[in-house]
Parts: sequence; structure tokens; C-alpha cells
Amino acid sequence: MYPVYEAINHNISVVYREARHIPPHLHHAVELVYITKGSLEFGLGQELWHMEEGDFAIAFPNMIHHYQVFSKDINEACFILAAPSICGSFAEKLQKYYPESPVIPREQVSEEIIYAIQFLAKTQQEDFIAEQAYLQILLAKSLPYLELAERGTMEGSGFVYQSVCYIAEHFKEDFSLSQMASDLGVSKYVLSRLFSNTFHTNFIKYINEMRLDYACTLLEDTNRTITDICMEAGFESQRTFNRVFRKQFHMTPREFRNHWKERFHIKKN
Repeated sequence: MYPVYEAINHNISVVYREARHIPPHLHHAVELVYITKGSLEFGLGQELWHMEEGDFAIAFPNMIHHYQVFSKDINEACFILAAPSICGSFAEKLQKYYPESPVIPREQVSEEIIYAIQFLAKTQQEDFIAEQAYLQILLAKSLPYLELAERGTMEGSGFVYQSVCYIAEHFKEDFSLSQMASDLGVSKYVLSRLFSNTFHTNFIKYINEMRLDYACTLLEDTNRTITDICMEAGFESQRTFNRVFRKQFHMTPREFRNHWKERFHIKKN
């Protein structure tokens, strides 16, 4: 989801959407997830947490996380990304620590948290002062329920972290497994094993999933043409984009955009 793979270009982004698979990634924003229907698997590091309707979770800045959807039912969530610069006194804690378990179960999610989410969804980019205030209320009411530990060197120098950072920076470009391996100073066989054993996929599929997620968010949040979105996301041609998109979502990009507008227009307004 935009802007998952790059520094966010506005203070806060709030979107209701269907939950979908998103491969391991990281970004400078704090990401908050509230399940509104169905379920979602939230991965942080090597762990995977199951989330049901009403559950709430936080991914701290610069931490590798991912999402998976196992249920065939309708699964929807509200995703909030916020720049640490508007997190006030919580910013240092978000940068210094990480949650040992990032999920707050429904029974511990207060009415204040739900109200703050609803407020941010309705007023984003309209009232900066109010946005900042409600975001900090949201953090104040949720962080006490998380067991925090110091980050130390848990993710700053590992090969997995370096690989995810590299892809986050280059996924919109045309590059190969061999080029990535050369830039990281490893053999392409070592890198190939990383995708197979750690990400449980291959290089091409992983990159396409990153590009598809970026494209989906542009389809949801902008009025840009599908051709522009295809090129912006890094696909070599619209024909390739349409083929990969249909294979993943069983609909065309245009059908996806129309489906999203019909289902979530009321929630966004």
C-alpha cells in the first residue's frame, strides 16, 4: 500500500480496503492496522499473528513486516501510515523499541482507539492539528498494551534486512537477480535461496507482488490513468501488467478500481 516502499510524502495516510497478501517490506512510517471484517495474518520478523475482526496491531518504523490472507471470506481492514515526525513524544519510543507481540486483541481495544481511527479516516489531510492530536491519542491508548523490547542490533545489519531495503529502493526499476546480488556483494545463488527459504517465493514473483501492491494503492487513492500506474509501478508494458494483475486478483486493473470505489466510497466519506 502506498507509500509502503518509500518515505511517505504526506503526514498521514488512512485507507479502508480489502486485506491482501503483501510480501515482507519496511518503511519509515508507523503502520497501524484495524480489522473491520474477516481476518488477516500479520507477520513481524519471523513471527506470524492471526488477527480477527476488531483486533488492532502496530508495525513500528523500519521493521520488516508482511501480510497474508488465508480466509476465502470477505476480509477488510483500515490501514494507517503516519510519519514519526507527527507522533510527538511517542516518536523516540517507536524508533528505539519494538513490540514483542504487535497485536492488541479486540477485548482490549478501547472505544477511544476506534473513535480515533474513525476520525482520522474522515478528516485526513484536512486538519493537520486535529490529525496529529488524534494520532497521538491512538498511540497513547494502544502502546500500554504492548510489551516493548529494545531493538539493539536486531535488524540493522542482517542480510534479510539489507535485501528488503534494496528492493524497497529499487522495485520500480528494471533490475535482475544477478544485478541485485552483485550490488549486495553475494552470489545470485545465495540470493535465490533467500527468496526460496525465507520469503517462500522466487525473485520474479516477489518483485511483481511489490509492484502490484504499489499499483493497487495508486488505483485506490489516485485518479491516474492505468497506463501511468503501470509504468510508475515498474512494469515493462501494460500487457504484462494486465496479465500479472489478472493472475493475482482475477480481475482487470479497471475492474479492481471500480470494485474498490463501490465498496469503500462510503467509508472514505
